[in-house]
Amino acid sequence: MTSPILPAASLVLAAFVAAPAAAEGLPDLPRLGLEKTDASVIGVSSGGYMATQLAVAWPERFHGLAVLGAGPWSCAQGALRRALGQCMTTRLGPPALNELEQRLADYREHERVGSAEALSGLRAFVWHGGADETVAPALGAALADQLAGWLAVPETQLRFVQSDGVGHGWPIVHRATSPPATELGDCHQGGGTHLLGCDQDLAGEAMAWLHDMPPGADEPAETDTLAGDLLHFDQGDFAVKGLDSEGYLFVPEACEAGGCALTVALHGCGMGAEQIGETFVRHSGLNEWAAAHDRVVLYPQAETSLANPQGCWDWWGFAESTWQLNPLHDTREGTQVRALMAMLDRLQEAPMPPR
Repeated sequence: MTSPILPAASLVLAAFVAAPAAAEGLPDLPRLGLEKTDASVIGVSSGGYMATQLAVAWPERFHGLAVLGAGPWSCAQGALRRALGQCMTTRLGPPALNELEQRLADYREHERVGSAEALSGLRAFVWHGGADETVAPALGAALADQLAGWLAVPETQLRFVQSDGVGHGWPIVHRATSPPATELGDCHQGGGTHLLGCDQDLAGEAMAWLHDMPPGADEPAETDTLAGDLLHFDQGDFAVKGLDSEGYLFVPEACEAGGCALTVALHGCGMGAEQIGETFVRHSGLNEWAAAHDRVVLYPQAETSLANPQGCWDWWGFAESTWQLNPLHDTREGTQVRALMAMLDRLQEAPMPPR
């Protein structure tokens, strides 16, 4: 018997696509009835730090975590000085994983993060450019060490890749749908978009690992068109400090009736739509993989501000109350963590049945 959710999801999405984007404003993020047990999160740079914060806060809600160009969970411990001197460069010394472990234990005692058991079941992918001059490569290795200490069987759950000669950003492979070369950085420099024209499909490589796909599954067929819609939505329902007013959602044709799973994709500093338009949300390679493997991709957007001029995700505590001595940005109580999880909840809710 066909679930009543499926036609309802199609109607919701049809209305979403048809909604006017100018005079009457953007549509709200829809309820699509997405599958709840196979969600993943992937992020680069500040988005990588935030992706790990989400997965540690709510490990029971995520099957997979992929981090590109970022260091250990909670590295900054709520201090901008430490973020700059120990979690981007290491001029203040490497992050002390034992201190971070104690921080995690304290949070767990107060139920501010998920259980050790839930975290141990995660699949994880960590990538770092060996020539990264923005976030030191040693920090990616430190994250891999940290994750290995949490996972039940790291040999089969964790993959760590360091690409020699590659700088800071998100490597992409050339496709018919790729942006002009002028919008890309080379493998050593991020350029204006931090998408690196390295002919390396990091999105496909990471997603295939997270979702345990067979060899070759990370190579979607080359095509001039993409079987799906990139939708623009109003983030107003989730408004918190540091979030932009608008976000993006990629829905493959196969997912228009609902029932697919979700990947949350978090851009890095300087990579939001406010700064580079739709370059990241269209050309990361995630949409091609998602269309081939029936996954919806959510692209939340951060905004620039005086406190956050590069439009980074909050991995050091800027979005929390100024009176907090110890900001809880890296917990379930974190301002941006709550907002992002509310987006995930919305997409996984069943749509209202048609009247």
